[in-house]
Amino acid sequence: MATLPVRDWHPDVTVASVVVRDGRLLQVEERIEGRLVLNQPAGHLEPGETLAEGAVRETLEETGWEIAVEAFIGTYQWTAPGGQQYLRFAFAGRAVAHDPSRRLDEGIERAVWLTPAELRARAGDHRSPLVWQVAADWLAGRRHPLSLVQAL
Repeated sequence: MATLPVRDWHPDVTVASVVVRDGRLLQVEERIEGRLVLNQPAGHLEPGETLAEGAVRETLEETGWEIAVEAFIGTYQWTAPGGQQYLRFAFAGRAVAHDPSRRLDEGIERAVWLTPAELRARAGDHRSPLVWQVAADWLAGRRHPLSLVQAL
C-alpha cells in the first residue's frame, strides 16, 4: 500500500461570540481590504488562552463590551475563496458591562446591535458565511454546555 505524502495543514483557529440584548445581536463593522463588512466579535486564538477566554477577549477588544460566556454554540470549518482554512469556535455570551471610551481594535469601525432580520438583510456585507450560520444556529437554540470544550 502506497503512503500519501504528509501535507502541512495550518488552519487559522478563531473564536467568536454571539451576544444578544433586547432581541438584537452584537456585531462589528470592520474594514477588510477597504470594504466595510459585518462580523460577530471574533478573532484569532492567542497562545496561552482557552477558547472561551479568547472569545471574551476578542469581544472586549472589538466592541468595548465585557461578556460572560454561558454556552458553546458550535465548531465551524470554512475554506475562504483564496484557500485559507478556518476553524471557528463560537460561544454564546451575556453582556455584562460596556466601556464606551475603550479604543477598538484596528480596522473595527464600530460595534452595532442588529435584529436578526437586519443581519440577514445585510448578507452581502457579511465577512464570511460563518456570520449568518453562527447566528442562525444560536437563533435555532443551539447551546451546548461549556464542559464540551476543555483545555488541558
